[in-house]
Amino acid sequence: MRFRPKPFLKPVKFKCLFCLDCCRGRHVYLTYKDIERLIKAGYDPQGFLTFSIENGKIRFVLSVREWDLGCIFHDPETGKCKVHPHRPLICRIYPFMVSRKSLGVEGEEPVEVNGVKYWLYYDESCPGINAEDGVTITPEEILELGIKFEEELERTNLDSVMNVL
Repeated sequence: MRFRPKPFLKPVKFKCLFCLDCCRGRHVYLTYKDIERLIKAGYDPQGFLTFSIENGKIRFVLSVREWDLGCIFHDPETGKCKVHPHRPLICRIYPFMVSRKSLGVEGEEPVEVNGVKYWLYYDESCPGINAEDGVTITPEEILELGIKFEEELERTNLDSVMNVL
């Protein structure tokens, strides 16, 4: 299943149904605060932390299992996240998305915060979207998390990560 963006303009209900799509085959970027939170929860960074170089910048990424490209913290037996209370910020956002660029999806509208335009979406292919017994998620909540992620990611570099290791 691939991300099928739909404009996120009004609250929707969401409940994780453990379909596992978001826990497999994705690059999960970690902020220095994500890394710190996982370490404080007792997880060894050698077991979950890797990195990549993108556009000349180092990015810290959650490790995946080789045999299925699943997240290292995903429990294949239960379908649940082993670190759910401590999960990375980007995992807290999904199946929603905050972008500084329009994706060209019909009905999208930007939201402006401090002179910066953001576009909000949710993954229409996620089976937990509009679940009857789901929790109501608002665009404002997701925008706040998205801005926080962007700010933390910008401050995540080798020095900030070394300070938490």
